[in-house]
Amino acid sequence: MFTTRLTRAFVASALAIAGAATGSAAAAPAGFAPHTTFGHGSSSFAGGNWGGYASQGDWTTATASWTEPSVTCRSTNDLFAPWVGIDGYGSTTVEQTGVATDCSSGSPVYQAWYEMYPAPPSYYSNPISAGDHFTATVTRTGNSYKLDITDTTKGWTQTHTESLAAQHSSAEAIIESPTDSYPAINGGVTFTGVRFNGQALGSTNPQALDADDQKSGTFHPGPVNGDSFTISRQ
Repeated sequence: MFTTRLTRAFVASALAIAGAATGSAAAAPAGFAPHTTFGHGSSSFAGGNWGGYASQGDWTTATASWTEPSVTCRSTNDLFAPWVGIDGYGSTTVEQTGVATDCSSGSPVYQAWYEMYPAPPSYYSNPISAGDHFTATVTRTGNSYKLDITDTTKGWTQTHTESLAAQHSSAEAIIESPTDSYPAINGGVTFTGVRFNGQALGSTNPQALDADDQKSGTFHPGPVNGDSFTISRQ
């Protein structure tokens, strides 16, 4: 049972093509379908489209790492993203960065992105493969947000800085599907090095969130081990 639905603009088709050659913010590639909702947070503990952990508080940094999992597309509706962010759990703004996997072409297409909700996301054109290791960090200074994402396997980093009159009421490490439709994710997703203001996740009073999968139950986060946890299909 959940209290409110999670919604956030995730509109790939609204983005400009500029920057594709340099890996700067760009439109989603061919095979990456536009979807209109992805989710800002709520007080939901189960049944929403965020799965992972959120900690309420006036956080200034959120960071986490993960290895992009190998997936098998089960339908062209499958779409999900692991990400790190500030805000969204009980607020209407989210400042976030992560990697989306889209199955609308029949095969997984990976795309790194950042978003300053309620504005639509911007995508990066850097190459991504399953098995790549990522570290993502969101840093707030006043109303300025710096969003960094690094593929440590391929050796690239993208950084975006933007101001927003946000509520900065939470921080989180999340997987999410706007369609409640996930591919088969080999081993789930393990987040490591999850720290808010430098504190290990386990010491920040985190709240567990379950994510819907319309095909088979939910994704449920396992126990927090200091600064890490694994979220997988239950």
